[in-house]
Amino acid sequence: MSKKVQTAISPTRAQDYPEWYQQVIKASDLAERSPVRGCMVIKPWGYSIWENIQREMDDMFKDTGVKNAYFPLFIPLNFMEKEAAHVEGFAKECAVVTHHRLEKGPEGGLVPAGQLAEPLVVRPTSETIIGESFSKWLNSYRDLPILINQWANVVRWEMRTRLFLRTSEFLWQEGHTAHATAEEALERTSQMLEVYSRIAQDYLAMPVIRGSKSEAERFPGAEDTQCIEAMMQDRKALQAGTSHFLGQNFAKASNIRFQTADEKEAIAWTTSWGVSTRLIGGLIMTHSDDDGLIVPPKLAPAHLVLLPILNNEAQRSKVMEYTEKLAAQLREQRYHDRRLRIEIDTRDIGGARGWDWIKKGVPLRVEIGPRDIAKDAVFFARRDKSHREKTSLPREEFCNSICSILDEIQGNLFQRAMDFRQANTQRIDNKAEFYSYFTPQNKEKPEIHGGFALTHWCGEAKCETKIKEDLTVTIRCIPFNSGKENGKCLICGKLSKQRAIFAKAY
Repeated sequence: MSKKVQTAISPTRAQDYPEWYQQVIKASDLAERSPVRGCMVIKPWGYSIWENIQREMDDMFKDTGVKNAYFPLFIPLNFMEKEAAHVEGFAKECAVVTHHRLEKGPEGGLVPAGQLAEPLVVRPTSETIIGESFSKWLNSYRDLPILINQWANVVRWEMRTRLFLRTSEFLWQEGHTAHATAEEALERTSQMLEVYSRIAQDYLAMPVIRGSKSEAERFPGAEDTQCIEAMMQDRKALQAGTSHFLGQNFAKASNIRFQTADEKEAIAWTTSWGVSTRLIGGLIMTHSDDDGLIVPPKLAPAHLVLLPILNNEAQRSKVMEYTEKLAAQLREQRYHDRRLRIEIDTRDIGGARGWDWIKKGVPLRVEIGPRDIAKDAVFFARRDKSHREKTSLPREEFCNSICSILDEIQGNLFQRAMDFRQANTQRIDNKAEFYSYFTPQNKEKPEIHGGFALTHWCGEAKCETKIKEDLTVTIRCIPFNSGKENGKCLICGKLSKQRAIFAKAY
């Protein structure tokens, strides 16, 4: 009879994936629910991951000529009404401010007072108010392109929330650009999607598929939405970033016009693009295991933690001296142009100390005791491997190879996620097989199903809607690299020239 393996997270992924996700967040001290329904408090460990994502992405944006700015949180209601498709897409999620002060009510409690002449919408996204600024900034073709990004919070009044994945308030960046031609705007749309793909794959170690959304799944008001889609460990899709070609729809609504070189008036072509703290949810669900969080080294709040063994008071000063010396030597190293981030944990809490760092997902844990000091060696464990698997290396060798060890962990996490996605992606051309693929075998665990299906679709909305209604499965994207391939639509049997990715999604 096999011995039951003890795990730090209960329930495990296999037992209850949604609850496992919540418990990983709690155990790793990433975030907690706030007193405001649907909102979250991002704690230091979680916010540090977001800062690292933000830092890398901000550098990439600026390398393409983008500059940061900031725009108001409040949007006049009439701005939202300018673009009909846009407001319809967000209407049910908008939070609206109608009063500007509080007063004591007749029963002594505080009540809203000072009704606003016009309600203000708390931004769900900023196309309309940024468009107002662009209309004032743009006069001549010489003013183009306008390339702006803002780091901000937005509010979308979600009915069913989950930390990081879907909250009423979340942090994000939103880029907005204006161009002289459609070709330039389309080029920028693709360029920013490429930035998102780099962040996801090179930093989050999260494989993504790039493609275009179907018309039904596009951003409200956009002519084309390009996206990156990732597979989580429950085989659902996560939309990890989007870049929108807005055509001239928002420019017309906001009167973004300019004088051309031949002194004619023209309407600008615009784009918008964004990713959010949802990326942290994707990181959790791509890599973490039943012992807690696993953070890719390039984004880790700490690359390694030093755990001095201080059981013997007589040895304490010697152990701490060695620990500090090792920390100083490691801090001289640069990992991908960033200083190595190191924690030293001296808490006297026994074995719980090591488990705390396993649950937090720190890439390397280094134990330092009298025997290691005597050999001038370090004894370490990697988070991408079993916590029972530990290695001893001479101190100098460890310090000289620390960056290559971290890179190996980063690469292993990406390859593991890629192998998982490939193992759970199928080309399906038979309707019965498709429906079976997305039908849970265990009705008590509806999240466990097939994965990604590469399937022919005719392009008709009614066929897309039929699948969504029957299975809660949507077209995640039409992959850029799928190529032309004649086939028959799964639902109606009409001619299809390429495959789309169908999946259940967050």
